[in-house]
Amino acid sequence: MRLAALYSGGKDSTLALYLAQQMGHEIPYLVGIMPKDNESWIFHIPNMGIVSLMADSVGIELVTAETSGSEEDDMRSLKEALSPLDIDGVVTGAVWSDYQWDRMNAVCGDMGLKVLAPLWRKDQDTVLYELLASGIRAVIVGCYAEGLDESWLGREIDENAAEELRTLRERYGISVIGEGGEYESMTLDSPMHSKPLSIIEYEKEWKKGSGTLFVKKAELTERLNGRCARSL
Repeated sequence: MRLAALYSGGKDSTLALYLAQQMGHEIPYLVGIMPKDNESWIFHIPNMGIVSLMADSVGIELVTAETSGSEEDDMRSLKEALSPLDIDGVVTGAVWSDYQWDRMNAVCGDMGLKVLAPLWRKDQDTVLYELLASGIRAVIVGCYAEGLDESWLGREIDENAAEELRTLRERYGISVIGEGGEYESMTLDSPMHSKPLSIIEYEKEWKKGSGTLFVKKAELTERLNGRCARSL
């Protein structure tokens, strides 16, 4: 099928895009919904301004629409972005959120579009394993749950981090993939990227047990020994 991938730059949307390509689907568009403020009922928020760099690296056209962040406006913006595209359906990185799933299907159903969700209802440990096995590199840019302290901001989700997330799940009951909003992520590299993303300048904001890493400057760089030249 010819599909548009909903893309936030986070690990789940990157993994869903990767799996859709592995299935043989044609993905001519990435679709990014950009909230005017740092709030959205449906879409991933942190560092959406960096998504254009990611789109350049994967070589797929980025289509954007702006939203006020309300549920109604999120859905209107999604429809606005998808309406002019010559596609059969949409790829989403939704995993367990019935809320997100229902609203995505409502918009796409009204438009006669199919929804492909390669991660939907998968075991969360399986999703984490697939992320690591795929070669996708992502860092945590938001921490919003007990057990995730400031040291997690900017940390890469690698094998060591995955093991610690499993330990935190046993103690605090968190989702190891952040499906309950425990954390947000940003992709630095993947098998689809021609060049990895390097974070050059950033600012951490930490208040009352939660915080966000805001990327102030990033650029695409050459790989050194198979990895990005600069990270956090």
